[in-house]
Amino acid sequence: RIQPHIFSDMEVHQLMDEAGRLPPAGGLRPRTYVVLFGLLASTGIRIGEAVGLKRQDVDLDRGVLRIVGSKFKKSRFVVLHPTTCAELRAYRSFRDLYPCPPRDPSAFFLSERGKPLKRKMAEFTFCGISRRLGWNETGGRGHPRLYDFRHTFACRRIWLWYRDGVDVEHAMASLSTYMGHGTLRDTYWYLTGLPELMQIAAARFEQFANSPQEAVP
Repeated sequence: RIQPHIFSDMEVHQLMDEAGRLPPAGGLRPRTYVVLFGLLASTGIRIGEAVGLKRQDVDLDRGVLRIVGSKFKKSRFVVLHPTTCAELRAYRSFRDLYPCPPRDPSAFFLSERGKPLKRKMAEFTFCGISRRLGWNETGGRGHPRLYDFRHTFACRRIWLWYRDGVDVEHAMASLSTYMGHGTLRDTYWYLTGLPELMQIAAARFEQFANSPQEAVP
């Protein structure tokens, strides 16, 4: 597998600031990309899942997304943070009042012309911003991709669990379901995404190996 790029908080802010400067100033396009990138960073959903969202899939009263028929033909619900709900609600109001009528009112994310946002266009726009930010010159790390928001989300969640002393073995099953993975093995692969995770996991194992074990009768 390609070694993922793990986004720092500063990089996420840089990306969203640059997305907000996309032309036309004050238009739907910059607003769409700011909210799209923020959603990817805060939920870890796949880019294809994000651009495929329909209006009825975004339940901001309950604070959940409904991901329908994604990878492995699975559907699931994704819980949203209140700040993410607020941004999605503001975006929905903005796009509904935008002078260009939506050509597909069922789609949640729209282009400047009111068409449903396409994955290839989102990736093209992200690559352009990455070049302007100089992210393609990252030394030994891989070039950032939109999919790396998913890696970043999972790595940070696992790291926080380790930091807070959570039973990671038990929690990983919940994370696997949340992210829509086909197998738990796919979720465990994220342990390789951050050196800090590997160090913590190794230290935990060493602590377990060196602890007194109860004799088996």
